[in-house]
Amino acid sequence: MSRICLLSFVVLLACLKKEQISSTSELYLGADLSYVNEMIDCGGIYRSNGAPVEPYQFFAKKGANLIRLRLWHNPDWTNYSNFEDVRRAMKKVKENNMAVLLDFHYSDNWADPSKQVIPSAWSNIKDLNVLKDSLYSYTYNTLQKLLDSQLVPTIVQIGNEINSEILQPNDSVRSSIKWERNIALLNTGLDAVKDFSKNNGVSIQRMIHIAQPENGLWWFRDATQHGLGSYEWIGLSYYPKWSKYKFDSLSIALDSIKRTYEKRVMIVEVSYPYGMVNVDSASNILGEDSILPKYPATPDGQLDFMKKLVQVTLDGGGEGVVYWEPAWISTNCKTRWGKGSHWENATFFDAANGNEALKAFDFYSLKKIE
Repeated sequence: MSRICLLSFVVLLACLKKEQISSTSELYLGADLSYVNEMIDCGGIYRSNGAPVEPYQFFAKKGANLIRLRLWHNPDWTNYSNFEDVRRAMKKVKENNMAVLLDFHYSDNWADPSKQVIPSAWSNIKDLNVLKDSLYSYTYNTLQKLLDSQLVPTIVQIGNEINSEILQPNDSVRSSIKWERNIALLNTGLDAVKDFSKNNGVSIQRMIHIAQPENGLWWFRDATQHGLGSYEWIGLSYYPKWSKYKFDSLSIALDSIKRTYEKRVMIVEVSYPYGMVNVDSASNILGEDSILPKYPATPDGQLDFMKKLVQVTLDGGGEGVVYWEPAWISTNCKTRWGKGSHWENATFFDAANGNEALKAFDFYSLKKIE
């Protein structure tokens, strides 16, 4: 096929795709608010036009329709992101008519590409079948307790940024994935959600979450070849700082993943700084190396980045964007690494102006696929 013919074919496909998208289709535009309860308890105050606002209510008012919440198994170092904290947050989310994306980390601490540490309660389990039983029961029983409180999530993540093998015995990630074990555990989690939905007459969608689109391309290939079970969503983290894909090629990667695996696709983690000032002793993770051309670290630049990301996600066939973590403001509480917040320059609240709501909230108005 000549280059001209190929270009014409691509343009035709793009036109057909736009014609097939209904102007009344709704996007998931949301936020990971896993820190909000802790920030409130630490005395944090969110403001709009100078007046204090209740954060869950404010996100709903601005148009957010999906709230993501992380769940750790039994953390002994914090009173947050455990079951009771998640239930407290889900109650507030549901009161404000937003859907919940429940993120099982299957760990007592942060799970991400560099660490997937097994919960301490399961650390001595050597038999894979016993470990599968533990994972199944924990997942099923957690959903049952939420149902008993009339708090059923819309989507459940089986693991968080599981680029490496889940439920590993220590802090060091294996150099290679033991796929038979990995898939057996992932399928157990997927089955627990499926069985719970069937047994209780509810419909909970399931998501597999990988960090960065370039990793999604190989991970889902290998996982599929090794027998990954059924699920509805592919969730991706997209941080330009750590991804080789910038806006000029991101939609191509998303489209490839969506078409290859025939799943719904959502960006479930993304952030962008509105400034470079650090207002506390906790160093900021997103610095100058996070800035893209045309999108300065300003309130306008942050909003423009989010608007562009929504469009690029749509161009790639995606159906949602969730911002991480727009409400992790600076308070007097300590993290494991410092006092304050490592993210205050990438929230939706101006840390140097009394946590005043920023323009970035306008991205939630992009609720229709055009």
